[in-house]
Amino acid sequence: MGRKKSYRPRLSEAEYRLIENIRSNPNSEDFLTICQEKGINPQDVAQYWDKDKRYSIQVKGSDKDWNGLIDNAFDRLKEYSPSFKTFKRTKSKDPHCLVLDPADIHIGKLASFVETGGKYDIETALARVDEGVQGVLDKSYGFNLDKVILIIGNDVLHIDNPHGTTTSGTRQDTSAMWHEMYLAAEQMYVAIIEKLIPICDVEVVYNPSNHDYASGFMLAQTIRAYFRKSNNVSFNVDISHRKVTQYGKSMIGTSHGDGAKMADMPLLMATENPLMWNECKYRYIYLHHIHHKQSTKFMNGKDYIGVTVEYLRSPSEADSWHDRNGYKGSKVAIEGFIHSFESGQVARITHLF
Repeated sequence: MGRKKSYRPRLSEAEYRLIENIRSNPNSEDFLTICQEKGINPQDVAQYWDKDKRYSIQVKGSDKDWNGLIDNAFDRLKEYSPSFKTFKRTKSKDPHCLVLDPADIHIGKLASFVETGGKYDIETALARVDEGVQGVLDKSYGFNLDKVILIIGNDVLHIDNPHGTTTSGTRQDTSAMWHEMYLAAEQMYVAIIEKLIPICDVEVVYNPSNHDYASGFMLAQTIRAYFRKSNNVSFNVDISHRKVTQYGKSMIGTSHGDGAKMADMPLLMATENPLMWNECKYRYIYLHHIHHKQSTKFMNGKDYIGVTVEYLRSPSEADSWHDRNGYKGSKVAIEGFIHSFESGQVARITHLF
Protein backbone atom coordinates (compact mmCIF):
# COMPACT_ATOMS: atom_id res chain seq x y z
CA MET A 1 0.00 0.00 0.00
CA GLY A 2 1.20 3.46 -0.76
CA ARG A 3 1.97 5.92 1.97
CA LYS A 4 -1.10 7.84 3.03
CA LYS A 5 -0.80 11.52 2.26
CA SER A 6 -1.54 13.95 5.05
CA TYR A 7 -4.42 16.28 4.33
CA ARG A 8 -4.14 19.95 5.17
CA PRO A 9 -7.23 21.95 4.30
CA ARG A 10 -6.62 25.25 2.57
CA LEU A 11 -6.97 28.35 4.68
CA SER A 12 -9.69 30.82 3.99
CA GLU A 13 -8.86 34.38 2.97
CA ALA A 14 -9.91 35.62 6.41
CA GLU A 15 -7.60 33.12 8.10
CA TYR A 16 -4.70 34.17 5.89
CA ARG A 17 -5.32 37.82 6.83
CA LEU A 18 -5.36 36.87 10.51
CA ILE A 19 -2.04 35.03 10.22
CA GLU A 20 -0.45 37.84 8.24
CA ASN A 21 -1.66 40.36 10.81
CA ILE A 22 -0.05 38.41 13.62
CA ARG A 23 3.15 37.82 11.62
CA SER A 24 3.63 41.50 10.72
CA ASN A 25 2.45 42.93 14.01
CA PRO A 26 3.21 40.89 17.12
CA ASN A 27 1.54 43.60 19.19
CA SER A 28 -1.79 43.14 17.41
CA GLU A 29 -5.04 42.70 19.31
CA ASP A 30 -5.05 38.99 18.43
CA PHE A 31 -1.64 38.52 20.04
CA LEU A 32 -2.53 40.59 23.10
CA THR A 33 -5.79 38.70 23.55
CA ILE A 34 -4.00 35.34 23.46
CA CYS A 35 -1.43 36.56 26.01
CA GLN A 36 -4.22 37.74 28.29
CA GLU A 37 -6.00 34.39 28.03
CA LYS A 38 -2.77 32.51 28.81
CA GLY A 39 -1.67 34.86 31.61
CA ILE A 40 1.53 35.87 29.74
CA ASN A 41 3.13 39.31 29.92
CA PRO A 42 3.47 40.47 26.26
CA GLN A 43 6.65 42.36 27.13
CA ASP A 44 8.35 39.05 27.99
CA VAL A 45 7.63 37.47 24.58
CA ALA A 46 10.39 37.72 21.94
CA GLN A 47 8.77 35.24 19.55
CA TYR A 48 6.03 32.62 19.62
CA TRP A 49 4.34 29.80 17.71
CA ASP A 50 0.80 30.17 16.41
CA LYS A 51 -0.68 26.70 16.07
CA ASP A 52 -4.01 25.00 15.43
CA LYS A 53 -5.12 21.85 13.60
CA ARG A 54 -4.37 23.34 10.21
CA TYR A 55 -1.13 25.26 10.52
CA SER A 56 1.90 25.96 12.72
CA ILE A 57 3.65 29.31 12.31
CA GLN A 58 6.66 30.73 14.16
CA VAL A 59 6.14 34.45 14.63
CA LYS A 60 9.04 36.80 15.34
CA GLY A 61 8.95 40.41 16.43
CA SER A 62 10.19 43.25 14.27
CA ASP A 63 13.93 43.99 14.07
CA LYS A 64 15.36 45.77 17.09
CA ASP A 65 16.74 49.25 16.88
CA TRP A 66 20.36 48.21 17.47
CA ASN A 67 21.66 51.77 17.22
CA GLY A 68 19.27 52.73 19.98
CA LEU A 69 20.42 49.82 22.11
CA ILE A 70 24.08 50.76 21.63
CA ASP A 71 23.34 54.39 22.51
CA ASN A 72 21.50 53.30 25.64
CA ALA A 73 24.36 51.01 26.64
CA PHE A 74 26.87 53.81 26.11
CA ASP A 75 24.72 56.17 28.20
CA ARG A 76 24.66 53.63 31.01
CA LEU A 77 28.42 53.20 30.73
CA LYS A 78 28.89 56.96 31.13
CA GLU A 79 27.41 56.74 34.61
CA TYR A 80 30.26 54.42 35.66
CA SER A 81 33.09 56.07 33.74
CA PRO A 82 35.59 57.38 36.28
CA SER A 83 37.02 60.87 36.24
CA PHE A 84 40.77 61.38 35.86
CA LYS A 85 43.12 64.09 36.98
CA THR A 86 44.44 66.15 34.08
CA PHE A 87 48.23 66.34 34.04
CA LYS A 88 49.70 69.52 32.57
CA ARG A 89 53.07 68.83 30.97
CA THR A 90 56.15 71.03 30.76
CA LYS A 91 57.41 71.18 27.19
CA SER A 92 60.78 69.42 26.82
CA LYS A 93 63.64 70.80 24.76
CA ASP A 94 64.60 67.27 23.65
CA PRO A 95 61.38 65.24 23.63
CA HIS A 96 61.16 61.49 23.02
CA CYS A 97 58.37 58.99 22.56
CA LEU A 98 58.24 55.41 23.84
CA VAL A 99 56.51 52.87 21.60
CA LEU A 100 55.41 50.29 24.18
CA ASP A 101 54.27 47.07 22.53
CA PRO A 102 53.29 44.08 24.71
CA ALA A 103 52.70 41.83 21.70
CA ASP A 104 50.83 38.52 21.34
CA ILE A 105 50.05 38.09 25.03
CA HIS A 106 47.48 35.33 24.37
CA ILE A 107 45.69 35.64 27.69
CA GLY A 108 44.07 32.27 28.38
CA LYS A 109 46.67 30.16 26.53
CA LEU A 110 47.61 26.94 28.32
CA ALA A 111 51.15 25.57 28.38
CA SER A 112 52.11 22.75 30.74
CA PHE A 113 55.70 22.62 31.97
CA VAL A 114 55.66 18.81 31.97
CA GLU A 115 54.80 18.74 28.26
CA THR A 116 56.43 21.86 26.82
CA GLY A 117 59.07 22.89 29.34
CA GLY A 118 57.30 26.18 29.96
CA LYS A 119 54.27 27.17 32.02
CA TYR A 120 51.68 29.63 30.77
CA ASP A 121 48.22 30.57 32.01
CA ILE A 122 46.28 33.75 32.83
CA GLU A 123 48.27 34.44 35.99
CA THR A 124 51.59 33.96 34.20
CA ALA A 125 50.51 36.21 31.33
CA LEU A 126 49.43 39.05 33.62
CA ALA A 127 52.57 38.77 35.77
CA ARG A 128 54.83 38.90 32.73
CA VAL A 129 53.09 41.90 31.22
CA ASP A 130 53.24 43.76 34.53
CA GLU A 131 56.94 42.95 34.91
CA GLY A 132 57.73 43.61 31.27
CA VAL A 133 55.99 46.98 31.08
CA GLN A 134 57.72 48.12 34.25
CA GLY A 135 61.03 46.78 32.95
CA VAL A 136 60.72 48.73 29.69
CA LEU A 137 59.81 51.89 31.62
CA ASP A 138 62.78 51.45 33.96
CA LYS A 139 65.15 50.99 31.02
CA SER A 140 63.77 54.10 29.30
CA TYR A 141 64.79 56.23 32.29
CA GLY A 142 67.04 59.07 31.15
CA PHE A 143 65.09 59.91 28.01
CA ASN A 144 62.78 62.91 28.17
CA LEU A 145 59.53 61.13 27.41
CA ASP A 146 56.59 63.33 26.48
CA LYS A 147 54.49 60.57 24.93
CA VAL A 148 53.89 56.83 25.03
CA ILE A 149 52.32 55.03 22.07
CA LEU A 150 50.77 51.93 23.61
CA ILE A 151 50.03 49.18 21.09
CA ILE A 152 47.13 46.94 22.13
CA GLY A 153 45.34 44.02 20.49
CA ASN A 154 47.55 41.61 18.53
CA ASP A 155 46.09 38.39 19.97
CA VAL A 156 45.74 39.75 23.47
CA LEU A 157 43.00 37.11 23.92
CA HIS A 158 43.73 33.50 23.01
CA ILE A 159 40.20 32.64 21.81
CA ASP A 160 37.24 34.52 20.37
CA ASN A 161 34.15 32.64 21.58
CA PRO A 162 32.73 30.28 24.23
CA HIS A 163 33.67 27.27 22.09
CA GLY A 164 37.39 27.65 22.78
CA THR A 165 38.38 28.52 19.21
CA THR A 166 39.99 31.39 17.38
CA THR A 167 37.92 33.60 15.11
CA SER A 168 38.33 31.18 12.20
CA GLY A 169 37.43 28.14 14.32
CA THR A 170 40.82 26.67 15.25
CA ARG A 171 40.48 24.97 18.64
CA GLN A 172 42.95 26.03 21.33
CA ASP A 173 44.15 24.70 24.67
CA THR A 174 42.92 27.18 27.27
CA SER A 175 43.51 27.72 30.96
CA ALA A 176 40.26 29.57 31.77
CA MET A 177 36.82 30.53 30.54
CA TRP A 178 36.41 33.12 27.77
CA HIS A 179 34.84 35.69 30.10
CA GLU A 180 37.70 35.34 32.59
CA MET A 181 40.17 36.05 29.80
CA TYR A 182 38.26 39.15 28.71
CA LEU A 183 38.01 40.62 32.21
CA ALA A 184 41.67 39.87 32.93
CA ALA A 185 42.73 41.66 29.73
CA GLU A 186 40.49 44.62 30.53
CA GLN A 187 41.97 45.01 34.01
CA MET A 188 45.50 44.60 32.60
CA TYR A 189 45.12 47.41 30.05
CA VAL A 190 43.46 49.71 32.59
CA ALA A 191 46.36 49.15 35.00
CA ILE A 192 48.96 49.85 32.28
CA ILE A 193 47.34 53.10 31.15
CA GLU A 194 46.83 54.29 34.71
CA LYS A 195 50.53 53.65 35.32
CA LEU A 196 51.53 55.63 32.21
CA ILE A 197 49.30 58.70 32.60
CA PRO A 198 51.34 60.34 35.39
CA ILE A 199 54.51 59.93 33.29
CA CYS A 200 53.34 61.38 29.98
CA ASP A 201 50.42 61.49 27.57
CA VAL A 202 49.34 58.19 26.02
CA GLU A 203 48.14 57.34 22.52
CA VAL A 204 46.49 53.90 22.40
CA VAL A 205 46.68 52.14 19.02
CA TYR A 206 44.73 48.93 18.40
CA ASN A 207 45.63 46.21 15.89
CA PRO A 208 42.94 43.60 15.05
CA SER A 209 44.25 40.04 15.01
CA ASN A 210 43.39 36.49 14.00
CA HIS A 211 42.84 34.87 17.41
CA ASP A 212 40.38 37.46 18.75
CA TYR A 213 39.17 39.50 15.81
CA ALA A 214 35.74 40.22 17.35
CA SER A 215 36.36 40.17 21.10
CA GLY A 216 39.64 42.07 20.78
CA PHE A 217 37.85 44.90 18.99
CA MET A 218 35.16 45.01 21.68
CA LEU A 219 37.87 45.06 24.35
CA ALA A 220 39.52 48.07 22.68
CA GLN A 221 36.19 49.93 22.65
CA THR A 222 35.70 49.14 26.34
CA ILE A 223 39.10 50.58 27.22
CA ARG A 224 38.34 53.67 25.14
CA ALA A 225 35.04 54.17 26.95
CA TYR A 226 36.69 53.69 30.35
CA PHE A 227 39.18 56.52 29.72
CA ARG A 228 36.78 58.77 27.85
CA LYS A 229 37.07 61.48 30.52
CA SER A 230 40.87 61.55 30.54
CA ASN A 231 42.47 64.48 28.75
CA ASN A 232 45.83 62.70 28.70
CA VAL A 233 44.80 59.63 26.68
CA SER A 234 43.86 59.46 22.99
CA PHE A 235 42.70 56.45 20.99
CA ASN A 236 43.11 55.04 17.50
CA VAL A 237 41.07 51.87 17.90
CA ASP A 238 38.97 51.41 14.78
CA ILE A 239 38.89 48.09 12.91
CA SER A 240 41.42 49.05 10.20
CA HIS A 241 44.21 46.48 9.93
CA ARG A 242 47.08 48.90 9.36
CA LYS A 243 47.51 51.89 11.63
CA VAL A 244 49.91 54.81 11.31
CA THR A 245 50.75 57.64 13.66
CA GLN A 246 53.29 60.42 13.56
CA TYR A 247 55.75 61.56 16.17
CA GLY A 248 57.95 64.43 15.04
CA LYS A 249 59.80 63.23 11.96
CA SER A 250 58.93 59.58 12.60
CA MET A 251 56.13 57.77 10.79
CA ILE A 252 55.19 54.77 12.92
CA GLY A 253 53.06 52.00 11.42
CA THR A 254 51.69 48.91 13.14
CA SER A 255 49.75 45.85 12.04
CA HIS A 256 49.23 42.35 13.38
CA GLY A 257 51.20 40.76 10.57
CA ASP A 258 48.84 37.97 9.53
CA GLY A 259 47.55 39.77 6.45
CA ALA A 260 49.64 41.71 3.94
CA LYS A 261 53.11 40.35 3.25
CA MET A 262 56.08 41.96 4.94
CA ALA A 263 57.55 43.03 1.60
CA ASP A 264 54.32 44.82 0.65
CA MET A 265 54.01 46.84 3.84
CA PRO A 266 56.25 49.80 2.86
CA LEU A 267 54.40 50.51 -0.39
CA LEU A 268 51.04 50.11 1.37
CA MET A 269 52.18 52.62 3.99
CA ALA A 270 53.16 55.13 1.32
CA THR A 271 50.03 54.60 -0.78
CA GLU A 272 47.57 54.79 2.10
CA ASN A 273 49.22 57.76 3.84
CA PRO A 274 50.95 59.94 1.21
CA LEU A 275 50.87 63.19 3.20
CA MET A 276 52.40 61.71 6.34
CA TRP A 277 54.92 59.81 4.23
CA ASN A 278 56.05 63.10 2.71
CA GLU A 279 56.30 64.86 6.08
CA CYS A 280 58.42 62.19 7.79
CA LYS A 281 62.10 61.47 7.28
CA TYR A 282 62.11 58.26 9.34
CA ARG A 283 59.58 55.45 8.87
CA TYR A 284 59.03 52.24 10.82
CA ILE A 285 56.55 49.37 10.79
CA TYR A 286 56.13 47.09 13.78
CA LEU A 287 54.52 43.70 13.09
CA HIS A 288 53.45 40.84 15.35
CA HIS A 289 51.86 37.39 14.93
CA ILE A 290 54.95 35.17 14.53
CA HIS A 291 56.37 35.79 18.05
CA HIS A 292 59.99 36.11 16.90
CA LYS A 293 62.34 38.23 14.84
CA GLN A 294 62.09 37.67 11.11
CA SER A 295 65.22 35.99 9.77
CA THR A 296 67.12 38.55 7.72
CA LYS A 297 70.66 39.78 7.55
CA PHE A 298 69.47 42.76 9.60
CA MET A 299 69.30 41.67 13.23
CA ASN A 300 66.79 44.32 14.27
CA GLY A 301 64.47 44.16 11.28
CA LYS A 302 64.61 44.52 7.55
CA ASP A 303 65.47 47.78 5.84
CA TYR A 304 63.40 48.43 2.75
CA ILE A 305 63.72 51.64 0.71
CA GLY A 306 62.62 54.34 3.12
CA VAL A 307 61.15 51.99 5.77
CA THR A 308 62.38 49.60 8.45
CA VAL A 309 60.05 46.64 9.11
CA GLU A 310 60.32 44.14 11.93
CA TYR A 311 58.37 41.55 13.88
CA LEU A 312 58.16 41.69 17.67
CA ARG A 313 58.69 39.05 20.32
CA SER A 314 55.93 37.72 22.58
CA PRO A 315 55.86 37.08 26.35
CA SER A 316 53.86 33.86 25.84
CA GLU A 317 55.22 30.31 25.94
CA ALA A 318 54.80 27.65 23.26
CA ASP A 319 51.66 25.60 23.80
CA SER A 320 51.23 21.87 23.10
CA TRP A 321 50.74 22.24 19.33
CA HIS A 322 53.69 24.57 18.82
CA ASP A 323 55.93 22.42 21.02
CA ARG A 324 54.91 19.23 19.19
CA ASN A 325 55.73 20.79 15.82
CA GLY A 326 58.98 22.32 17.00
CA TYR A 327 57.88 25.95 16.84
CA LYS A 328 59.70 27.05 19.98
CA GLY A 329 62.99 28.40 21.23
CA SER A 330 62.41 32.07 20.40
CA LYS A 331 63.30 34.64 23.04
CA VAL A 332 60.29 35.42 25.26
CA ALA A 333 60.13 39.16 25.82
CA ILE A 334 58.29 42.48 25.78
CA GLU A 335 59.84 45.22 23.67
CA GLY A 336 59.80 48.99 23.44
CA PHE A 337 61.35 51.57 21.12
CA ILE A 338 62.48 55.12 21.85
CA HIS A 339 61.89 57.69 19.11
CA SER A 340 63.48 61.11 19.18
CA PHE A 341 61.23 63.92 17.96
CA GLU A 342 63.93 64.96 15.50
CA SER A 343 66.05 61.87 14.87
CA GLY A 344 63.75 58.85 14.60
CA GLN A 345 64.34 55.62 16.50
CA VAL A 346 67.33 56.09 18.79
CA ALA A 347 67.02 53.20 21.23
CA ARG A 348 65.56 49.69 21.49
CA ILE A 349 64.51 48.18 24.80
CA THR A 350 64.00 44.46 25.42
CA HIS A 351 62.76 42.95 28.68
CA LEU A 352 63.51 39.22 28.55
CA PHE A 353 61.88 36.55 30.72
